[in-house]
Amino acid sequence: MPKPRKPTALRLVEGNRSRRPLPKNEPKPRRVIPKPPAHLDAYAVEEWNYITPELDAIGLLTSIDGTTLAAYCVCVSRWRQAEEAIQRMKARDKLTSALMIKTTNGNAIQNPLIGVANRAMVMAIRFAGEFGMSPAARARLEAIPHDVDTPNDRKESYF
Repeated sequence: MPKPRKPTALRLVEGNRSRRPLPKNEPKPRRVIPKPPAHLDAYAVEEWNYITPELDAIGLLTSIDGTTLAAYCVCVSRWRQAEEAIQRMKARDKLTSALMIKTTNGNAIQNPLIGVANRAMVMAIRFAGEFGMSPAARARLEAIPHDVDTPNDRKESYF
């Protein structure tokens, strides 16, 4: 699978290191903080409310980013719920600390919650990268404050 292209907004914030020409007619959705969808649970809404002001401050949220942001928040919520369930099981399992469970046949297998937690964590990290929310992604960014007035700056036209 080919590597996805970096969004123009991120290329501009990073300083267009590749020096490739920027797209001339790229769609430019409105910059807004999308509202959290009604289907998000409490943990997902908590994450949404935690990260959206920061993402907005660096100009990475638009009117059409809600679905991707919601997917990230759902993954964080699922990871958190699985980890909490593992911790509850761990309190009762002194032998394997909830890492293993016994099947109905008596075989020991990895606790399925470990797989759920690991997969949700991997997906959350993948979605976070789309918004520049990892240390490596942040190291490549050069944020421009919201209140700086630079009307002739090409970067501003993308935000």
